[in-house]
Amino acid sequence: MNNVNSKDLEKKFSSFIVVVSIIIPVVVAVLFSVKLKDFGINIEPLSFLPPIYATINGVTAVLLVWAVLAIKKGNKSLHQKLMTTAIACSVMFLVMYVAYHMTADSTYFGDVNHDGMLSDEEKLQAGSTRLVYFFILITHIVLSVSIIPLVLFTYVRALSERFDKHKKIAKITFPIWLYVAVTGVVVYLMISPYYAN
Repeated sequence: MNNVNSKDLEKKFSSFIVVVSIIIPVVVAVLFSVKLKDFGINIEPLSFLPPIYATINGVTAVLLVWAVLAIKKGNKSLHQKLMTTAIACSVMFLVMYVAYHMTADSTYFGDVNHDGMLSDEEKLQAGSTRLVYFFILITHIVLSVSIIPLVLFTYVRALSERFDKHKKIAKITFPIWLYVAVTGVVVYLMISPYYAN
């Protein structure tokens, strides 16, 4: 691909990436607050999904590390396949995450008796672990929003064969995406004891 066409491809997708990077978090935030039961749609909570989407986050982390190792060994084809799969995993995670939260009530860290409220005793019992949980959760959420345009720009630069720019942005994208994937698993492991049965 020549340099002019490469720049055109990136320019062509730039507006799309910006729009998608705004729309996805807004739609997720709106859908997160929507409960199907509020619309008379009585569906059992999809309680089987959290361990699945946590596993998908773990798989994404493995794919990312594997993809970096592949490109360091010069295997571009494997690197591209692994990165495409990692993006697909992230999309699957997002769909499952939203589906779960549209069918289930929120879970509170420390809610031992699963009544949807935190008593002073439960807060005391959870102790400083709650602060650790919230730090991990908040950084996970903030970075998961910022990773959307980073991943898309990194991917488009690879597709347009602008590998110098791809490599430059990938050095930023990789650690943030890896953090989001790993903390997705950590958040699940920390909150899972408090899911209602």
